[in-house]
Amino acid sequence: MREGFTMAANTSTSTVDWQTWQESWDRQQEWYMPDREERLRVMLDMVEAVVGTSPRVLDLACGTGTITARLLARFPDATSTGVDLDPALLTIAEGTFAGDERVSLVTADLKDPDWPARLPHDSYDAVLTATALHWLHSEPLAHLYGQVARLVRPGGVFMNADHMIDETTPRINAAERALRHARMDRAKRDGALDWAAWWKTAAADPVLAEPTARRFEIYGEHADGDMPSAAWQARVLREKGFAEARPVWCSPSDTLLLALR
Repeated sequence: MREGFTMAANTSTSTVDWQTWQESWDRQQEWYMPDREERLRVMLDMVEAVVGTSPRVLDLACGTGTITARLLARFPDATSTGVDLDPALLTIAEGTFAGDERVSLVTADLKDPDWPARLPHDSYDAVLTATALHWLHSEPLAHLYGQVARLVRPGGVFMNADHMIDETTPRINAAERALRHARMDRAKRDGALDWAAWWKTAAADPVLAEPTARRFEIYGEHADGDMPSAAWQARVLREKGFAEARPVWCSPSDTLLLALR
């Protein structure tokens, strides 16, 4: 077992209804991405297609463990390592998966060059991430892709589902954004929580208040990175060691990119 590896356990919060927090996080994320579940379904379809139904998975920037929860519900023989730096979202993940030997959670900063050394395994069948890497700028994202390529076994797969902006289509982008934000505004008037409102709720919770405060000490307010296009990302992934890379699903605003080692 490598240094930095921790099992998912949190006895002091064992009475918290973690599923309610998971569902609250899901609803907040769906305010931004109404087709979020569809892209996660396609992600797991491609896991099954490429590496089968009992994969060893790295849930990269795992947050509350959204991908891990859906992975294990669909593939009970899978195992997952979740890695993240956010203490509040990791608290929810720890509570959710406490006692599940299929899940391990690691606290690590993906901008730390030595973060892979904290993982319990040297290689994975699949590395999966969603709505997480957009806060990285292009240069550190390219570096991260090189590290991911070394973690994915030959024949394994990496998938990133995120907002990837094609700057060559500004009018299409503007039209899509206007419609999406109009729908978001209507949902918010109907009571949907946005990012800021969700974190305000977490900060007021007795269990999550302290890790939420630490989270904002680490990150500050949410800030986006460069969000480069799918074409840029596919090219960089091939340059970093993947044999093939292309989108396998997209909506007007989001892309699921698959890279095969």
